[in-house]
Amino acid sequence: MKLVIVESPTKAKTIGKFLGSEFVVKASMGHVMDLPKSKLGVDTLNNFNPQFEISEGKKSTISELQKLASESDGVILASDPDREGEAIAYHISQLLREKLSAKKSKAKSAKNETSSSGIPFQRIVFHEITKDAIRNALEHPGVIDTHLVDAQTARRVLDRLVGYKLSPILWQKVRRGLSAGRVQSVALRLIVEREKEIEKFGKEPYWTITATLSKDKKEVEFELVSINDEKIEQQNSFQLYDGDYTVTKTTITTQEKADTILEALKKKEFVVSDVAKKETKRSPQPPFTTSTLQQQASQRFGFSGKRTMSLAQKLYEEGFITYHRTDSVHLAETSVTQMRDFVVKKFGESYVPEKVRLFSTKQKLAQEAHEAIRPTDVNKTEEYVRDSLGAAYAKIYQLIWSRALASQMADARVESTTVLVETKPVPEKYVFKTTGSILLFEGFLKVNPFGLSDRQLPDFVSGETIPTVQTIAIAHETPAPPRYNDASLIKSLEEEGIGRPSTYATIISVLEERTYVERKDGRFYPTAVGNAVNDFLVKYFSTIDDVPFTASMEDQLDEVAEGKKDWVPVIREFYTPFEKQLTEVSKTAERVQIATEDTGEICPLDGAPLVIRTGRFGKFISCKNFPTCEYKKAYVEETNFLCPKDGGKIIARKTKKGRTFYGCNNYPNCDFAVWKLSDIKKGVGNETDSAKKTTRKRTAKKTK
Repeated sequence: MKLVIVESPTKAKTIGKFLGSEFVVKASMGHVMDLPKSKLGVDTLNNFNPQFEISEGKKSTISELQKLASESDGVILASDPDREGEAIAYHISQLLREKLSAKKSKAKSAKNETSSSGIPFQRIVFHEITKDAIRNALEHPGVIDTHLVDAQTARRVLDRLVGYKLSPILWQKVRRGLSAGRVQSVALRLIVEREKEIEKFGKEPYWTITATLSKDKKEVEFELVSINDEKIEQQNSFQLYDGDYTVTKTTITTQEKADTILEALKKKEFVVSDVAKKETKRSPQPPFTTSTLQQQASQRFGFSGKRTMSLAQKLYEEGFITYHRTDSVHLAETSVTQMRDFVVKKFGESYVPEKVRLFSTKQKLAQEAHEAIRPTDVNKTEEYVRDSLGAAYAKIYQLIWSRALASQMADARVESTTVLVETKPVPEKYVFKTTGSILLFEGFLKVNPFGLSDRQLPDFVSGETIPTVQTIAIAHETPAPPRYNDASLIKSLEEEGIGRPSTYATIISVLEERTYVERKDGRFYPTAVGNAVNDFLVKYFSTIDDVPFTASMEDQLDEVAEGKKDWVPVIREFYTPFEKQLTEVSKTAERVQIATEDTGEICPLDGAPLVIRTGRFGKFISCKNFPTCEYKKAYVEETNFLCPKDGGKIIARKTKKGRTFYGCNNYPNCDFAVWKLSDIKKGVGNETDSAKKTTRKRTAKKTK
């Protein structure tokens, strides 16, 4: 009998289906060893030696694995194909070898392929949980990659040093109970800096002029693009913390100027000056990486990165998709062949390109996995997954399925038409433009159709005069930079080289759990606590709490993973100046006051103003003299909307997991609830299914 060790019970169950009775598949339930929670756990005086210990609640799991290993003919370590998975395999092998060594009373190095008891230890790696992939991995076993283990150890040690050394400073200088993280702090800075940029952004008014013209009983809208051969559209760029932000406006910057143009147009005729038709191609995007999957799920479904990764994890463990933590866009040759055959059979030869499409990653180093995220079997449909796992899993699966399949399909062909009309008589000449498009051939859009729709124009002829229906001026303001949402924050983190595919979701969820940021209508807002923590770190630890430094550290960790650097010197180079900085800040830095917001109410106990504060569990109202005066009450965030059911005020509420939704303040008498205020803005009067479940659970609990 051979013992196969994986991380999760679901993965164990799926793999067990492909193996015979000579294998026993068991789950380690994730990491089995970690640094201690109650102390630093890193010997800074002895080459930063990490003091790993068996994780809480894992002793019985380890005992069972040790017993099975002693009864087996070999141990196969089958954890995930990334740094974390390699570290899990290494720690498990260490613990099992120690037990087997003790039984045989022989001391042999853990680096040997054979344990001291004579039982072989093997490491297998696969990127999809299918019968062929598992059998291929078993036929080509390897050993633990110590470079990947070192890279994971270095990251764990680095994060522990920052977290455990910085957090006490925050307790001392800002507020008790706060904590800091190396990568999370930079993500927080992105959000805080963006909020400051929004506050100081000067919005400027401008107007666009449109003319509605009639052709063949069809009204077509044209937009003014030039006056006397001078373009009216201009672009302005602003330097933001994470890059340039460009806004587009027109030179029509006053109502008076817009009115003057409208008055002049009343005396003009509109004559077609040019009709240009052009056939263009639209090519499919690469299959998903971890980052692009999270971005697309956020944009399409409003899923957080954490939820997307949880759904993808289950799909992977059930054998529906390849490994979901990857920054590679490569596809295996066998999968490409399967996809091309599927397309030909389903849609015809014209829907596959002559040559196989190859994509290359834009990342500096695409490590971790060898393939992009794709379905393991393209013949398994969204309906099949829905029946097996549920609707949410089916949504993510369909995203992955359609994106991967489309990547190997033919280009779409589009005929674009641009029509220019100019006014007569001269000397004033106003030129207007409209565009249309017709889909000539679907190509990959057959399975991934988002973002393109036909806009067929009438047959305009150069030189003809077109009747005018109306001309109007529309007022605008240059928009401030948008706040981050899951998609844009993940995109910025990836572009800046901060974190790695497996960490994006965790980075965001940690910021929310610490109440450093809050999510409103899918956008991130820094809280008063988040602002205070960020301002303190930027002031006293600017070299650490900065994009270039964090990105540089990620590069060095990559070099450790490649075996180009030893991890101890990397940590020492960081820690030596960091330790001095900690001592200096502890002695000289002034205490930071967390900003509060006045409510206009008076404390019933001492007559002082009541203010809004942010605590561990979110916002609350307390006396300004808190904690001297202990008065406090719950904070209710009102909106400007009324309940469509009973006219009550719509207020913000939170689920047990901290997710914000909006409901009637007359609950439980009224159970109206939605996830987004935009649903009410659109006139949606029904609850979302998820919100219904939330309110029903709360109603049932109250009734009991």
